[in-house]
Amino acid sequence: MSDVIKDLSELRLTYEKDELHEEQVDADPHQQFLVWFNLALEAKLHEPYAMSLATADAQGRPHVRTVLLRGATEAGYDFYTNYDSQKGLDLAVNPYAEFLFYWPELERQIRIGGHVAKISLEESTDYYHKRPRDSQIAAHISTPQSGVIESRELLQQHFQELHDRVESNTELEKPEFWGGYRLEPMHYEFWQGRPNRLHDRLSYEKLNGRWTLQRLMP
Repeated sequence: MSDVIKDLSELRLTYEKDELHEEQVDADPHQQFLVWFNLALEAKLHEPYAMSLATADAQGRPHVRTVLLRGATEAGYDFYTNYDSQKGLDLAVNPYAEFLFYWPELERQIRIGGHVAKISLEESTDYYHKRPRDSQIAAHISTPQSGVIESRELLQQHFQELHDRVESNTELEKPEFWGGYRLEPMHYEFWQGRPNRLHDRLSYEKLNGRWTLQRLMP
């Protein structure tokens, strides 16, 4: 058995890679997101499109998990899931959420919060058929998502049974319980780590249809 770490107070890093100034950022936060996101892609980070998604249920109890960004346009930011999952249940009663992108190699974070709604059936179906075949099969058998299953072996058995039953050239229909959501942003925060914990934090808020920019205390 490994030793238990009893004191974490000495485990810390200093952030010195970059800085962030108001005159450096785009007046449109979506365009600023694309600038940073493309830099993360160019840096070949591991899954820079992975993001934490925070939702809350009707009692205000929060839930957070990692999902993949699958669309980023002026209209909003897309991800896909099982509608009967915990996030789907949360969004059905409280249609607000927040994303967090954290890129430690760049010492950067982006938060995006706003209203969430399902995307169209056509968009969900189109994306479903772009997924790898085995991922399409997994969507069918992984329900109810977050539900209890007896064992990994049983899950694998369900996957194999559908895999063997469906011809490789047969198009699978998108499950009714699976599809996409789009977050329409209401606020953004761009965070750049700085020495002495004096981090740069620039926040965009949408007021009367216009974006306002302000600096936040670290």
